[in-house]
Amino acid sequence: MTSGWVVVGLGNPGPGYAGHRHNVGYLVAEVLATRIGARFGAAKGMRAELADGRFGPVGPDSVKVTVVKPRTYMNETGGPVSSVLSYFGVGADHLIAIHDELDIDPGQIRIKFGGGDNGHNGLRSLRRVLGTGDFFRVRVGVGRPPGRQAPADFVLSNFSAAERADLGVEVERAADAVESLITVGLERTQSAYNS
Repeated sequence: MTSGWVVVGLGNPGPGYAGHRHNVGYLVAEVLATRIGARFGAAKGMRAELADGRFGPVGPDSVKVTVVKPRTYMNETGGPVSSVLSYFGVGADHLIAIHDELDIDPGQIRIKFGGGDNGHNGLRSLRRVLGTGDFFRVRVGVGRPPGRQAPADFVLSNFSAAERADLGVEVERAADAVESLITVGLERTQSAYNS
């Protein structure tokens, strides 16, 4: 059992995807990297960018955290994450995946452990490659598409102007939830953030 954590923000690489709903995991990962005082750097042979640091007070009670942004498309996320877990000797039970969630309204987040992929290609890839769904998820609500728009088109489109106005607060809150999960555990974090 390790005391370290791997936190992966799910998204698609490249500037063309940067503002998409599907990339909210990347946004939260960037906030977390700033909080631990780290910058993302390419990890040789892992197809990912990593930022290493610690949460908690300086000293033996601090917790090692590696924040990850895979540099593959969403449906290939499992490979880079598996490589990072192996490299650091971290089990899936110390993995936190941050991702967009259609079944949760914008402005809401939910934290859980385990479960299926609910049609999310990043989660599907993680579960397939890791051989388990038993990892933590911080699910950031993006809501359902309007009218008859296909869900895949919706998540691969930019946040609306109204959504962007609140996005910074929502991303910070999701980062707070990740930090809480690492420092005080699932039950207290769910009580505080699952609304």
